[in-house]
Amino acid sequence: MLQSQLFTKTKREAPKDEESINAQFLIRAGFVDKLMAGVYTYLPLGLRVIKKIENIIREEMNAIGGQEIFMPALQPKENWMATGRWETMDDLYRLKDKSEREFALGATHEEVVTPLAKKFIDSYKDLPMYLYQFQDKFRMELRSKSGILRGREFIMKDLYSFHTDEKDLDKYYKKAMKAYENVFEKSGLGDKTHITFASGGSFSKYSHEFQTLSEAGEDIIHICQKCGQAINKEIFGEVKVCPNCGGKDFEEAKAIEVGNIFKLGTKYSAPFNLKSKNEKGEEKDVVMGCYGIGLGRVMGTIVEVSHDDKGIIWPESVAPFKAHLISLAQSANSKAQAEKLYKTLSAYGRSTEGRQNSGIEVLYDDRIEVSAGEKFADADLLGIPYRLVISDKTKGKIELKKRAESEAKLVDEEELVRILT
Repeated sequence: MLQSQLFTKTKREAPKDEESINAQFLIRAGFVDKLMAGVYTYLPLGLRVIKKIENIIREEMNAIGGQEIFMPALQPKENWMATGRWETMDDLYRLKDKSEREFALGATHEEVVTPLAKKFIDSYKDLPMYLYQFQDKFRMELRSKSGILRGREFIMKDLYSFHTDEKDLDKYYKKAMKAYENVFEKSGLGDKTHITFASGGSFSKYSHEFQTLSEAGEDIIHICQKCGQAINKEIFGEVKVCPNCGGKDFEEAKAIEVGNIFKLGTKYSAPFNLKSKNEKGEEKDVVMGCYGIGLGRVMGTIVEVSHDDKGIIWPESVAPFKAHLISLAQSANSKAQAEKLYKTLSAYGRSTEGRQNSGIEVLYDDRIEVSAGEKFADADLLGIPYRLVISDKTKGKIELKKRAESEAKLVDEEELVRILT
């Protein structure tokens, strides 16, 4: 992509009404735009990051048998009445149409996916079943002060599993837990993210959260110093030793919840009469689990834990582009070199029909009336993993610097391609 044609422009100053680091940098760099508190537009650069996160999650959900669907955000009141949550869910958006019929804007989708599954589940032969989606969620959040970490409208991946019994749910729950670990590892959060014991609600003793260590976190967790297992603040007082290893030495830390998994049991299948027949023809309530990840939350958390005073430092796996090519060329030869390198990298690895892959993703700063200092400042703010500079001073080579490092080096095109691939 040519930076001169990019829809957005960077901003020198952080927005005065944003307290969080993630919102300040994401808005300044042109990844998101704030419409109102807790509601953001994902701009071209930001959407590229979200799609990278989405694809990482999709790969892991497919690997554990998930089938992707897309459910409505507008949901009938009757479904929420069936589960009792129409009156009890404080942050649910409720609305009426002109005929006085009432609806909810989906804060979650148990009330939709359960009656949906009922249409296709009859016997044990139809189970287990795993359904997931990427969908906007709406919650009446009164504390929207953490940028994209806490929104009123946000993108979530929610997976729902359906089982014949608790034993089968337990097996899948462990698979989902491992898949979540893989997601956060691939997203660049693995070394800072702890599986955290949380209250299990009505069905099981514990549920699990995935908490990423950050001073921007609103949660307090207690980390076992023996095995790294964490326990959230709400249940820590009840736990004398680590449920995982029996350790007694804990360290308190602030963290951001980036995902959670629950064993629902029959909490939602029973109200909708979702049953399956066993081998004897006996009907039993289907046992369920649910597994959620907030994509914007992951994106915002990455910014919170991976930045410096100049801007964002994206992990390669989710960066909007792999390389940021900056032309400071004055001579015709240097200008031609920059143009050629952009085309070479963008086309690298493609078949003659252009179908093999999309090449090396490059943002090319081809802007003419912008100083070198401004270009370098923008590069640091945007946080793309590799900065490539071509100027008359580089004399036919390319100055290469990683965003997370301070030292730069000169390389030729062959070495550059080897590094980037």
